[in-house]
Amino acid sequence: MQERNIIKTTCPRDCYDACGIAVVRRDGVIAKVLGDPDHPISRGGLCGKCAIAYNGAWRDPTMRLQQPLRRVGPKGTGSFAPIAWDDALAEIAARLGGLVDGGQASRILHTHYTGTVGQIAGGFPSRFFNRLGATEVDPDTVCNKAGHLALELVFGSSVDGFDPRSIVEARTLVIWGANPSHSAPHQHRYWLREAQARGIKIIVVDPIGHETARLADLHLKPRPGTDATLAFAWLNVLWTQGLVDRDFLASHVFGAEELVPAIERTTPAIAARVCGVDESQIEAAALAYGAGPSLLWLGQGLQRQPDGGNIFRAISALVAFTGNLAKPGAGFLYLNGAGNRGIDGTTITAPELARGTVGSVSHMDLATVLADPAQARVFINWNNNPAASSPQQGLLRAALQRDDLFHVAIDLFHTDTTAYADIVLPAASFLEFDDLVLSYFDLTLSAQVKAAEPPGQALPNQEIFRRMARAMGFKEPLLYENDTALIARLLGQTGYPGSFSDLAVVGTVTLFPTARVQFADLRFATPSGKIELASTRAETIGIPRIPQPHADTPVAEGMLRILSPASPWLMNSSYGNDRGISEKLGAATLTLHPDDAALHGISEGDAIVIGNTGGELPLLATISDIAQPGMGIVYKSRWTGPASNNINLLVSNLKSDMAESTAVHATEVTLRRA
Repeated sequence: MQERNIIKTTCPRDCYDACGIAVVRRDGVIAKVLGDPDHPISRGGLCGKCAIAYNGAWRDPTMRLQQPLRRVGPKGTGSFAPIAWDDALAEIAARLGGLVDGGQASRILHTHYTGTVGQIAGGFPSRFFNRLGATEVDPDTVCNKAGHLALELVFGSSVDGFDPRSIVEARTLVIWGANPSHSAPHQHRYWLREAQARGIKIIVVDPIGHETARLADLHLKPRPGTDATLAFAWLNVLWTQGLVDRDFLASHVFGAEELVPAIERTTPAIAARVCGVDESQIEAAALAYGAGPSLLWLGQGLQRQPDGGNIFRAISALVAFTGNLAKPGAGFLYLNGAGNRGIDGTTITAPELARGTVGSVSHMDLATVLADPAQARVFINWNNNPAASSPQQGLLRAALQRDDLFHVAIDLFHTDTTAYADIVLPAASFLEFDDLVLSYFDLTLSAQVKAAEPPGQALPNQEIFRRMARAMGFKEPLLYENDTALIARLLGQTGYPGSFSDLAVVGTVTLFPTARVQFADLRFATPSGKIELASTRAETIGIPRIPQPHADTPVAEGMLRILSPASPWLMNSSYGNDRGISEKLGAATLTLHPDDAALHGISEGDAIVIGNTGGELPLLATISDIAQPGMGIVYKSRWTGPASNNINLLVSNLKSDMAESTAVHATEVTLRRA
C-alpha cells in the first residue's frame, strides 16, 4: 500500500499572489503539485501556468540540470561536458581570484533578479558578491526602479503599501497600469470580483483592454505616455469640484501650491484630446476617486516609459490632494516589502562584508558593458535569463560570445543564456529546500518547505555560493551561515511566535490580526517629514522640482509604439521551456487595432515583420480592439534559442527619466507584411 502525505509550501515566483501549494507525495516521491485549499489567496487552485509547469518541466529530471558542465564548443551552441563540482569551483575561483588580487574585482559583473523571490535563495548570494567587490547589474533597472525612486521622493518609501484587506472599507479601487488578470490571477479572480460584488467601484486605467479592464466598472484607455496629463486632469476635476482635502494638504503635504497653475490649465477637455479618453470618463473617474475612501494600485508596467518617474509623481499628487491615506479603506500600493513585516533585508545580503564601494550598472547598459573588456572580464548570472529578458538582445548576445569573457550561469535548466556560458552550475528548485516567502501584495509570511531532494548534484543558490566562498578561501562566518540559523533569525524579526516547523504546518500566516492603515502616523521619511510634491532632491538629480502634466509625442504615421506586457502563460521568462506552456503560447504574435490592420492591409493570421535599428522580428498578426490605434502588443519573455529572437531584439537601451530604469514601453517599430 502506498504511503501518501501532503506537504504545504509556497510559490516563490515574481507574482503578487504568493500562492499556497499542496505537494502530494507517494512513497516519498512527488506525485502532484496542487493548490493549498487552506490558503487565503489560491483557495485550492494554482494559476494555469504554475499548474502546468510545476507538474511538467519542473518535475522532469530529463529537463533539469543535474551536474556542473564545462563548455566544449563555441559559445552559443550549448555544447558542454560534465565537470566535477570541485573542478568547476576551482576554475571559477582561479578566474575570480586573479582579478581580485589584481585590484580589478569591479570587472566581475553579476546579474540576477526574481527567478525566485524566496528570501534566502534570492538574497544570500549577494553576500558573496559584496565580499568579492563585484559590480552588480542593478536588478530593478530592468523592471521597476523609476517607480521606486519616484515614490521615495514623494512619500519616503515605495514598499509600504496599503493592506489589501482594507478594501472592505473602500468605496473605490483604481488600478492604474496593472493587469491582475495576467500578473495576479487569484487577486483578479477573488479579491477584485468579491470587492465589486460588495459594491466597490473598480476603475482601470490602462492602454490595453485586458481581462481586468473588461471586468471594471469604468475603463479609461489612454494613449501610451499620456498618464501624467490624465492625472493632472483628475486633479483639475477635484480642484474645481471642491474635493480637495485642504486640511490634509496644509498639515501633511509640502509644495502642493506649486502644482496649482498646471492643475488649473489641464482641463478634462484638454486631456481628452491629448490622452484619447472621453471627457466624461475623466470626470467620472476623478469624482469617484476623490469621494473616497479610495485605494490606488500602481502597476509596474506603468513606469516603464520615458517619463515613468514623472508619471508616478503626478499620480501621487492624487493621493495628497484627496487625503486618501492614513485611514481605513484608503492608500496606494506599488509593492509591499519585507520591511513592513519586520525583516531587514541587509540581514540576508550582509552589505557589511564589502571592503569598499560596490559598483553598480544599469541593465540598460548591460550589453554595452559586457562588450567592453575594460569593464567586464567575468560575468555571472543567477536567478535570471538575460539573453531572453534584457534589452538590445542582438548586441547582448554578441557580447556573450566574447571568448575572453568568462561566463558562469547558474540555473535549473538550460536557457537562452546558459548556451553562452563557460561553466554552468545546476540549481535546486523551490520544491527542494526550505526558505521564507513574503508576498509583495498581502502582508503575509509563508513557508517554502522542502518536498523532494534536488536531482543529481543540483544545489540551492545559497549553498552554491557558500562553496564558491570556500573555494576562494574567504574566512568570514557570514558567508557560511546555514539556512536553519538564518531562517530562525528572520522569523525572529517578524514577531511570528513559532518556529519554521510551526509555520510549515500551516503554510501561510497573516502577521497582523486586522488590516493595517498605511502611513497611520502620517510621518514620512522625506526631508520635510511630509508628502513632498515639490522636491529639492528631485532637482539635485536633474529632474523638475514638481511633476509635470507631460505627454509623449504620438508616434509618426505608419509607425507603432509597442507595449510588451506579461503573458498569461509566462512568469517573466520562467516556464518558457515547458512543452505544455509552449502549446498554450502558440506562435509569437503582434496584436493590432483594426484601424492599423486596415491601414497596412493586414488580415488576421498574416505573417508580418516589425523592425527598427535593432533588427527585424517576424510575427503573426492578430487583430483586436484590446489594442488601440498606433499601438501594438507583443507579449514579453518568450524563450528563443540562439537562432531566433523575441521582442527584446527591438528594445533599445533607452532609459526612463530617473533611476536609469527601463523605458521598454516606448519601443517604436515599422510594420510590413512578410
